[in-house]
Amino acid sequence: MSYQKDIGDNELKEGLKDFLETAPEIYLSGVSVDTVIFGFHNDKLKVLLLRFANTPYFVLPGGYIGKDEDLDVAALRVLQERTGLKNIYLEQFYTSGTRKRSEEKIVKETLQKIAGSIPHSNWFEQRFVSVCYYALVDDTQVNPQPVPFFTEFKWVEIRRVPKLLFDHNSIINKALTRLRSDLNEKPVGFNLMGDTFTMAQLQKLYEAVYQKEFVRTNFQRKILSLNVLERLEKKYNGKAHKAPYLYRFIKSS
Repeated sequence: MSYQKDIGDNELKEGLKDFLETAPEIYLSGVSVDTVIFGFHNDKLKVLLLRFANTPYFVLPGGYIGKDEDLDVAALRVLQERTGLKNIYLEQFYTSGTRKRSEEKIVKETLQKIAGSIPHSNWFEQRFVSVCYYALVDDTQVNPQPVPFFTEFKWVEIRRVPKLLFDHNSIINKALTRLRSDLNEKPVGFNLMGDTFTMAQLQKLYEAVYQKEFVRTNFQRKILSLNVLERLEKKYNGKAHKAPYLYRFIKSS
């Protein structure tokens, strides 16, 4: 699933010029937000990526923190702008602050190509510490909003994520590790499943997240022991003796 928009060099140049002029007055310096947005569809775990300008390179959805804005509020705003969704499950999981993480030759060369020349030590060349969040959304409901410098929004299966700019591959791996841990400790899976589901459907989610298959009986025993599911009526399909039970997550108050 991909969302593309045509942006000419002049539009990119004007967007870059406007951002460089206004960013220092609007946003905190040296700190940013990066988000790993997970979606689950057709039994596959996917992550939302953005194409940088008119290059073949992708990055995670991210943004900056307003000078008068709380950190979590900024992260939620960035997610709403990138997805068009409002009720989003959001979890802070990591802070990326290695010294050279903001250095990316491709980005510098692309910006120079777009603008012809840009001021030395401009906004993009400073060192950024990034606070990282992961989000769980229904990817079929995502309606990406236009963002300067990005020409495509693309859902990519977690197994097929390409080499990304900056340290974004590492951030995705850390988000996946955290998601696996959270799935076993609290009912975060309801953000990726429908209101009700069968045990087989839930097993597909766990297999997509863990990237391995589970034995059905062992999986069911493990999940039921977590006490995060409520069993409902059977899902009738014309064969009553084979009808599976429906379940839903018990949402904490």
